[in-house]
Amino acid sequence: MDNEDNPAKQVRAERPQLSSMRTSSFLSDHQQYRSPVIQPDSHSHFGIDTVVEDLRGASISPPKPFSPFNGGVPGQNDPPPRIVEGLSHDFSHPNCAPPRGAASQRIIATLMYKKKSLVPSPLRSNSSTATDIPANFAPTTNPDNFPLEPPPAAEPEPLDNIYGSYISPMCITSFLHLMSSFPLPQGVTETTSSHRCLDDQDHPLVVELTLSPIPAPDYLSLDDLRKHELIYRFEREWNVDVVLQRDTLWRRHPRLVVFDMDSTLITQEVVDLVAATITDPPDLAAKVADITHRAMLGELEFEAAFRERVALLKGLPATIFEQLRPVLDVTNGVPQLLRAFKKLGIKTAVLSGGFLPLTSWLAGELGINYAHANEVAISDAGLLTGEVLGRIVGKERKQELLLEITKKEGVALEQVIAVGDGANDLLMLGTAGLGVAWNAKPLVQMEARARLNGDSLLDLLYLLGFTREEIDMLIA
Repeated sequence: MDNEDNPAKQVRAERPQLSSMRTSSFLSDHQQYRSPVIQPDSHSHFGIDTVVEDLRGASISPPKPFSPFNGGVPGQNDPPPRIVEGLSHDFSHPNCAPPRGAASQRIIATLMYKKKSLVPSPLRSNSSTATDIPANFAPTTNPDNFPLEPPPAAEPEPLDNIYGSYISPMCITSFLHLMSSFPLPQGVTETTSSHRCLDDQDHPLVVELTLSPIPAPDYLSLDDLRKHELIYRFEREWNVDVVLQRDTLWRRHPRLVVFDMDSTLITQEVVDLVAATITDPPDLAAKVADITHRAMLGELEFEAAFRERVALLKGLPATIFEQLRPVLDVTNGVPQLLRAFKKLGIKTAVLSGGFLPLTSWLAGELGINYAHANEVAISDAGLLTGEVLGRIVGKERKQELLLEITKKEGVALEQVIAVGDGANDLLMLGTAGLGVAWNAKPLVQMEARARLNGDSLLDLLYLLGFTREEIDMLIA
């Protein structure tokens, strides 16, 4: 057999030997990180292309071929990119006005990191732990008494401990993945999203996401989406509050903001403060506080509970309200928030289930436009009689007062924001365009359209789309 036909005897090209390529310099061998030689009077700019020197005789790989034309023509769904002086811009329209004749379908999701956990999960507040029922044992032998619901599942693992105590990129990615699990409106195949860090770019605590389109409303309404178990789970995993709103003109331009007073504008309950001044009997303050707590949870009707508490205050001097003025602890951020509303031309009101003397005084101090509360009867001797004059400002009355102020100011309900924490605020929160549960009881957090669990009520401005820079301008 000829040599040409024998692969084993074919002459192979001599392979380069490592010894013939070595020099005394590692940098020279590998051409890495060598500073370019700069002439004394040279003003040339040396970039990454000039870092590697002495390429004489080196073999340079040819450039990769361009991808073949696939027949696609740039259009509305595949806009061409524009590259000018190193800047890449994509002419898509996720945040632009919709085509003529079409309505905008964008939704705003505001993610707010909770610096501290102030309230228990609304879904687990009244549930027993899984250890209450031993494994493989039924709690009763009577089938009629067997529980219809399974034991509650374990709480999700907090992921902010892993990825950072802020709205991290992984947190945003997880939320976008969650939203992609909901069906889209008929005929829509793609979604778009964008984000704004409202307080800080590096470690934001507040991020506003714009999503388009909104999930199919015939499958899941916006109110149901807010209460979805996946949203609650995401909030617990990442220690955030998620506020979902339609991207409308009214979201950015409210004209009336209505507040509850106790545990909202102030951190205390006024009835409890009054009862704390009574020393005889010694357990009166505890009884009043227990009634207040149960009423706020929705376990007791507010009107009946309020009359019961006021009756316990019989015989106190009417000057007690003046004595309590210095004791009132205004919630953090409230003075600055009201100052910002005033600059924006937004009217404010306080609708309190407490006492009118303190409510009117606080409204005057803070510059609130409207103040409504309960009026108690005072005897000729200047003592509380334990009775209430007129209608009690409970949940129905708060709703009526909100509607009255709205009509008087000529404001649409879509431009009204209501803020409260108790069950007697639910009708007011549901009537306003945006009802915000502020560090609220579990029942209120589940029913309200938005919930904030922070340490400053100034965070309310983030829900209107203001950045930290703009908020600083408003409160200056």
